[in-house]
Amino acid sequence: MARLFGTDGVRGLANRDITADLALQLSVAAATTLGDRGAFGGQRSVAVVGRDPRASGEFLGAAVCAGLASAGVDVLDAGVLPTPAIAYLTGRMNASIGAVLSASHNAMPDNGIKFLAKGGHKLSDAQEDEILARMDAGAAAERPTGAAVGRIRPFPQGADFYMEHLLDAVPTRLDGLHIVVDAAHGAASQVGPEVFERAGATVDVIGASPDGLNINDGYGSTHLDRLCEAVVARGADLGVAWDGDADRCLAVDAQGQVVDGDQIMAILALSLKEQGRLADDTLVVTVMSNLGLLQAMEREGVTTHQTAVGDRYVLEDMRAHSLSLGGEQSGHVIMLDHGTTGDGVLTALMLSARVVQSGRSLAELAGVMTRLPQTLINVKGVDKDAVDSNEAVRAAVADADGELHGTGRVLLRKSGTEPLVRVMVEAQSEEQAHAVAERLASVVRDHLSL
Repeated sequence: MARLFGTDGVRGLANRDITADLALQLSVAAATTLGDRGAFGGQRSVAVVGRDPRASGEFLGAAVCAGLASAGVDVLDAGVLPTPAIAYLTGRMNASIGAVLSASHNAMPDNGIKFLAKGGHKLSDAQEDEILARMDAGAAAERPTGAAVGRIRPFPQGADFYMEHLLDAVPTRLDGLHIVVDAAHGAASQVGPEVFERAGATVDVIGASPDGLNINDGYGSTHLDRLCEAVVARGADLGVAWDGDADRCLAVDAQGQVVDGDQIMAILALSLKEQGRLADDTLVVTVMSNLGLLQAMEREGVTTHQTAVGDRYVLEDMRAHSLSLGGEQSGHVIMLDHGTTGDGVLTALMLSARVVQSGRSLAELAGVMTRLPQTLINVKGVDKDAVDSNEAVRAAVADADGELHGTGRVLLRKSGTEPLVRVMVEAQSEEQAHAVAERLASVVRDHLSL
């Protein structure tokens, strides 16, 4: 079988790419594979399953629960909860496996299946390959019968357990803070606003009426216009927006200006450094983080590690070097002292706590870094694998670097899923960034066209 797993589980168009049959087979194979690896410890195994509110999650979630139970796993069905909540609950309940049905920030017709190992950790490539091999070999050939089959039970306590975990992590109450929350009609529509209210904030809520069809539709971290307007209109101190499964967070200051993931990481890194809790005084980012973040961290005495794009690569570097904070420009922020994956609600709480503790506005805190103008052009229909070896492209990149004189940055990156090359340029002005990016994109198009 071709490799189904991408950088974050299996994802595609629901009921065409991601079917109930596939969900059931994957779940049986995942349970059997982890059992063979000793993850169940010879005892009756438990799984925690959750999903975002999209309509297809109803039948796909049922299929995942059925597959796990048919393999002898007792299932705790947590219903609609953020992905990081399921990761936390997998660890808290000492479950052998976690499973999430979500396509994150994608539009409603898509969905995805992601498994978590014991402790709420992402599966390794080797574990994913084993699951696929087991599916290929027919994992469903032998299943338990009688009393050995798994049982499926609702797990409504999961939401309260997760909110208690979040409140325990926040260093201060948020009394006096007025915040607008945009839940993207997604998985955090209930727990997100409620945990802020429990923390003491005055909360206005938008994008928190999921109907199974409206997830990420005009709201959330990929559609910030409504949040910007709401923050200004309601005179709030700040606003936060999550994506469909609430593992990302972006923010808006009181003037309606966007505070992106790079700025959020800068604020949190300096907060942790001030408290002596930023491990090795190091922040892990991807190559797509703005040069302004790298410059600000260097100025403030924080080392930065850069990884390939993808939260799994950030996480791998953090674990390898025992680091505490990392993330992506998209707002996927990982705080390993509090969780095993990016958590948008936790990020929003920590950002808000920093505003309260410092007595400074979000705009003032975000001013620690200056974002360099950035232009990104996707050049389609090209031989992406030749981007690093083509002499004409390499010469054009060298010329661009020379023109920027260290005041900007050039990055050419091949797509992991399409025949395209992403050309990213940062410079001191929008005009220069755009001109250099257009020139490089033309060279890529001329010399790598398929």
